[in-house]
Amino acid sequence: MTTPSTASGWAIGTDVGGTFTDLWLRSPEGESWVCKSPTTSDVVTGVIDAVHLAAGTVGLDTGELCSRVTRFGHGTTVGLNALLTGRSARTGLITTAGFGDVLEIGRLRRGTAGLQGLDLGDYHLRGQVPPLVPRTQVVEITERVDADGVVRTPLDEGSVLDAIGRLREIGVEAVAVCLLWATENPAHELAVARLVEEKLPGVFLSLSHEIAPSVGEYARASTTVANAALGPVQGRYLTLLEERLAALGMTAPIMMTTSAGGVVPARTVTERPVSNLLSGPASCVVAGQKLGAELGTPHVLTMDVGGTSFDVGVIAGGVALMSDEVTFGGADMRVPSIDIASIGAGGGSIAAVEGGALGVGPRSAGAEPGPVCYGKGGTEPTTTDADLVLGVLDPEQFGSGGIVLDREAARRAIADRVGTPLGLNAVEAARAIRVVFDNAMADLLRAVTIERGHDPREFTLVAGGGSGPSHAWALCREAGLAGFVVPPTATAQSAFGAGTSDLRTTASRTCYRRVLAEVGPSDQDARVVADALDDTRARALAALPDPGVGRVTHTASIRYFGQAHHVDVTVAAAPDQDAVAELLLCFEKEYEQLWGKGSGFREAGFEILSVRSVAALPAAGADGQGTGEPFTRLGTRPVVFDDADRPDETAVYTVRRPAAGQEIAGPALVQLPGCVVVIPPRGVATTDALGLIHVKVN
Repeated sequence: MTTPSTASGWAIGTDVGGTFTDLWLRSPEGESWVCKSPTTSDVVTGVIDAVHLAAGTVGLDTGELCSRVTRFGHGTTVGLNALLTGRSARTGLITTAGFGDVLEIGRLRRGTAGLQGLDLGDYHLRGQVPPLVPRTQVVEITERVDADGVVRTPLDEGSVLDAIGRLREIGVEAVAVCLLWATENPAHELAVARLVEEKLPGVFLSLSHEIAPSVGEYARASTTVANAALGPVQGRYLTLLEERLAALGMTAPIMMTTSAGGVVPARTVTERPVSNLLSGPASCVVAGQKLGAELGTPHVLTMDVGGTSFDVGVIAGGVALMSDEVTFGGADMRVPSIDIASIGAGGGSIAAVEGGALGVGPRSAGAEPGPVCYGKGGTEPTTTDADLVLGVLDPEQFGSGGIVLDREAARRAIADRVGTPLGLNAVEAARAIRVVFDNAMADLLRAVTIERGHDPREFTLVAGGGSGPSHAWALCREAGLAGFVVPPTATAQSAFGAGTSDLRTTASRTCYRRVLAEVGPSDQDARVVADALDDTRARALAALPDPGVGRVTHTASIRYFGQAHHVDVTVAAAPDQDAVAELLLCFEKEYEQLWGKGSGFREAGFEILSVRSVAALPAAGADGQGTGEPFTRLGTRPVVFDDADRPDETAVYTVRRPAAGQEIAGPALVQLPGCVVVIPPRGVATTDALGLIHVKVN
């Protein structure tokens, strides 16, 4: 092992998944390591365990390592899990009189929000998810502002005090304030906030014009409520994590990953916890974006197969596709985020036979009890159990947490739970699990490419996660891809992204303009958009520690008149009348790329809803890429690829970071830290100077 540096400048990235907590560590010289530790129920302990494990991996005392860390990036599922499990803070909503039912009514798809696939057609599943705040905790106040920001009904302070009194009786920990058209005139929200802070000291407070300044009261209200509900939970969690790390000697501030890609100081997330609901998957896409830039490949697909989910991100033309809205817990929320498609398919996904048909996921065994082969009490077979039975995994070399897998227990569970109902032996049943699992992933990959107007064959697939490199070969065959790329940090790509992402800040605001197609945009339309961009650009840059070197990009949200959903289109910083006309043409082009040629309807006219600015401060990198190593051959073992009765004798190699210029012919397995790269029969793997393994699937 390389002698570890004792200089400062070490960097750590961590990401908490549903099964494992991943950690990426880089020395000042550019050497890197990855570690995995089981995620714990309190989350914080799992992170601390991973830090101890990393210190042991490089031969340093934990305190010595922590004292030399200057960058600590972190992504977590704490907020998301709190929303999905109902463990968020008790929250009250203050809204305009007559709009107390906004969360109950939602949109036309309120009853189906969050449902996917066949579940959408099951009427018994509709309307099962209650609003984030029950109607009994929603209070109305007398006030009214119109769409132009003009006060139509003055704020009745007495009604505000009555509302606060009701919330005090309920015992709320957090308060969300969402008043009609507060985005155009926030005076009433600010006045309500002052009274809440005076009468309910210590509660977490969220204002809609700050959290979600957008058109549409439902999404604005649900976003503000979610932010309020997560505030106390996120605050307690980050405080505890900071205390535990400080006790180990860590002085570097915690930089939290966000759904939009990039990191922000932890205090920013404490104020706006809703901003990092999708932090882990977003970090994986950011890592793929960096890799694509290094390879000179503008089109990249990132896949991250963890213990619980399969996440796919799309980078087109060097830019990660973004979304302005996410749906969790049956609520639509305005959260700028990298557009990530996910299904419940991971290493812990449970395989079960129901009605004579085999299904895999979305139920997961998680970290506790985990797959049957973990020996922690799990009884239902998972995809990890199937990979073990098929010979892909080595029972003695799984992850970095010292877990030894029980192959015989996995075989018995698969035979009993899957094989017997289907009339298959254990190996045949295990292969059936893999086929169903791989097909589900291929369907999602096609959905984010072909269904959105992209040819997947033009993209480079980057495989990440603990199970991604093991299944990428089959995914390529199903989706028609020529091959895939595996980074040496594949098992912890999200943690790598957390440790290397740029500092990014986001600012948005409404700028509603209706443009008739036969007339086109006016000079006034251009001035309104330009003025809004001046404001968002200034606010995004002001949030950076060094605004003078920040890079800023801008987008505008546009839709056809009368539609409920919009498309985000890149816009110039100071658009004139001609630039706005070009912006609308770009919207039509992107709209037809998404929904098909001829789907546009310019006769309806256009609506420009809002603008957003994203300022980025590039992360400081370490000199050098680290040294590579030759593959070490460990021997061979039988692995089932296409025929359960005729396994292929497969060469097995191991390496931490491969040196450039090496080639391996399939069938072969390459054991990287925390994952296994599968090179199928007739496949070929080569390595480059970045330590990447390029696998061609023939």
